[in-house]
Amino acid sequence: MNRRLFLQQLGLGVGAVASSTHFALAAKKSGFQFKYIVGSSMYGKLPLSEILPDVRKTGAGYIDIWPKVHGNQREQMEEMGHDKFAAMLKQHRVKLGCLTHYDLGPFGLGKDMAAAKKFGCPIMVCGGSGPKNLKGAQLKAAVKELAEKMKPHLAVAEDHGVTIAIENHGNNLIDSPDSLKWLIELRSSDNLKIALAPYHLESLDVDAKGFGRLIEQLDNNIAIYYAWQHGMGCAKKLPKEQELLQMPGRGDLDFAPSVAALKKINYRGFTEIFMHPVPRGIPILPTAAETTAEINRGRNFLESLI
Repeated sequence: MNRRLFLQQLGLGVGAVASSTHFALAAKKSGFQFKYIVGSSMYGKLPLSEILPDVRKTGAGYIDIWPKVHGNQREQMEEMGHDKFAAMLKQHRVKLGCLTHYDLGPFGLGKDMAAAKKFGCPIMVCGGSGPKNLKGAQLKAAVKELAEKMKPHLAVAEDHGVTIAIENHGNNLIDSPDSLKWLIELRSSDNLKIALAPYHLESLDVDAKGFGRLIEQLDNNIAIYYAWQHGMGCAKKLPKEQELLQMPGRGDLDFAPSVAALKKINYRGFTEIFMHPVPRGIPILPTAAETTAEINRGRNFLESLI
């Protein structure tokens, strides 16, 4: 068995092991802890009655609810009724931490802010919106225009006690380190933050140390950090062992510099262990129990780097 395969069998990617010892020593335990949140899309379209009992098993106290196509738990909330959903949350000692809405975009989140306020949900995630493939002064001007357009929507978010987090989703206006930094610089309200996904930045040649630097630059303007790497991608169907290379500790990305940076800034946002299956809308593994076990494997890996 070659070294790469051996490490993958252990659940440890080559790059993840390469320099983790150095950074783990630099980030000795000092009370820092991740605040975990579980993405409902990790369980595909399984019912909330199967997902919620497992949230606490992953070390998380919060759930991130996704709508179709990646899941359908937002639709399940409406079908069962808010009172029943609230009772289920209470029963399983879970809080609604995020409503993810790529379907609504940054200018349409107001449609679901009443529900967020009702459940005390602090975060809503979406992608950026605007022209693509810009650089330099053109990029900054486009980000400034987005920030201006967001002003009335951020006013609504403030009234509802919600922070809008824009993810650096690939092939969007907000998809590069510069666009992220300018968004924070030009925003009109602290209720606009970042949902940081290494997966999309790897395609822009940001390396492990680059992620660490970016985290320090963004500081606690990150609302959600997705522990998610590119691996072999999520655009086409692959054998499951290759698809799972998106998970922390399986692919080549060394997470140690990111963990060290999160610890350095005393990161207080959510951490979501994450990947996308192919096709969308299925659990990352066949059952809730297997999915939970894989999230825990990723969590144990991250914890080893603190």
